Amino acid sequence: MFYSFKGFVPVVHPTSFVHPQAAVTGNVIIGRDCYIGPGAALRGDWGGIVLEDGCNVQENCTIHMFPGVTVFLRAGAHIGHGAIIHGAEIGSNCLVGMNAVIMDRVVLGEESIVGALTLIKEGERIPPRSLVVGNPGKIIKQVSDEMIGWKTRGTRLYQELPSEMHAGWQPCEPLAEIPKERPMQEILYETWQSLKE
Repeated sequence: MFYSFKGFVPVVHPTSFVHPQAAVTGNVIIGRDCYIGPGAALRGDWGGIVLEDGCNVQENCTIHMFPGVTVFLRAGAHIGHGAIIHGAEIGSNCLVGMNAVIMDRVVLGEESIVGALTLIKEGERIPPRSLVVGNPGKIIKQVSDEMIGWKTRGTRLYQELPSEMHAGWQPCEPLAEIPKERPMQEILYETWQSLKE
């Protein structure tokens, strides 16, 4: 659902897909080929939210801020299920793991990876290509070319998902039994770990 707030109406590029069970409010700008999953809340009421091209914000994520702040997700940012981004800037091609919390005034350097359940404290500046884990988050090593390649391939699937959703998604009633002709998931999709550059 989309909601205007104090004259601000969300802007979504037509190549992006926002699930109708997501809530997008106010001063929110969503670029090309972005995916916003069900249960996500992007609340641009006290400030702004800008998603550059190719970002994904998965199920049950929250993006918000203190008054007067703009949250930026730079191109290709990948926000895992249940993560919270509050008043932070996420660099291009970053991965924020499931249920991670990124606090106010954090700047996450490009191509960094944040582990699941990690808390990055207010005001932290994380250099590019950092692997951050723990509570509080600590940089444990640099992200390798292999790791960022793995992340980029996974994000590419989310960048392709909006067009697939526009082409083949619709509400339906469930079936009472499995049809004999139903294809197996493995036949429909390669696992993203096996995708080649």
